[in-house]
Amino acid sequence: MSDRPVLWILGGGGHGLVVADAARASARFEAIVFFDDAAERGSQRGAWPVLGGSGDFAREVPPHVERIVAIGDNARRDQLLQACLERGARVATVVHPAASVSPGARLGRGSFVAAGAVVAIGAEVGAGGIINHGASVDHECVLGRAVHVSPGARLGGGVRVGDRSWVGIAAAVRHAVTIGADVVVGAGAVVVADVSDNMRLVGNPARPLPPQRHA
Repeated sequence: MSDRPVLWILGGGGHGLVVADAARASARFEAIVFFDDAAERGSQRGAWPVLGGSGDFAREVPPHVERIVAIGDNARRDQLLQACLERGARVATVVHPAASVSPGARLGRGSFVAAGAVVAIGAEVGAGGIINHGASVDHECVLGRAVHVSPGARLGGGVRVGDRSWVGIAAAVRHAVTIGADVVVGAGAVVVADVSDNMRLVGNPARPLPPQRHA
C-alpha cells in the first residue's frame, strides 16, 4: 500500500476541479475523490469519482485520508473547514507545483495556491485561503481565514486582509493597506487606503458602493 494520502474534496464545482487538477499535478496523493450534494453518487467530475455528499465527507475516515473544502463561497468554506478542524480531521493544503511559495511564508490548513501564484517571504495565508491563478501576495502580508485573492490580483507588501474577504480579479492593493473582514474588492479595483469591515469597493481609486436598498 502506498504511503501517500487519499484526498477527499468537498465541492465539485469549477473551483473543486481546479483544486483536484493542482493536487494531481503535485503527485502528493494516491487518489483524489469528490463529495458534492449536487452531484449523483457514482458520477464523475473530470477524471475523478463522486463518492457522496457533505454528510459522507464529514464521517470518520481512516488516518490516510486528508480533506479539503473547495467551495468558492468564503463564508461557507470557512464554516465547513472550521467544523473539520474542530473534529480533528486531517486537512490538506494544496499547492500547484507551478506556484512560487517562499519557504519563509506560512500557509494555513486547508488553503490552496494555484498555478502561477506567488506567495512571498514573511507572508501568512490563513486557514482555507485561496491564492488563485497568477495572483501575488507580497512580503509580510497577513491574510485571515478563508480569504480569496482572485486570478491576477496583487497585494503589496505588508497588506492585511480580514477573514472571509474577497479581492477580485486583477484588483490591486497598495502596500501596508489594511482591509477588514467580509470585504469584497471588485474586479480591477485599486485600493489605496484602509477599508472597514463589510464594505463593497469598486473603481480606481477604489470607492465604496452605496448600501443596497430593499423594496
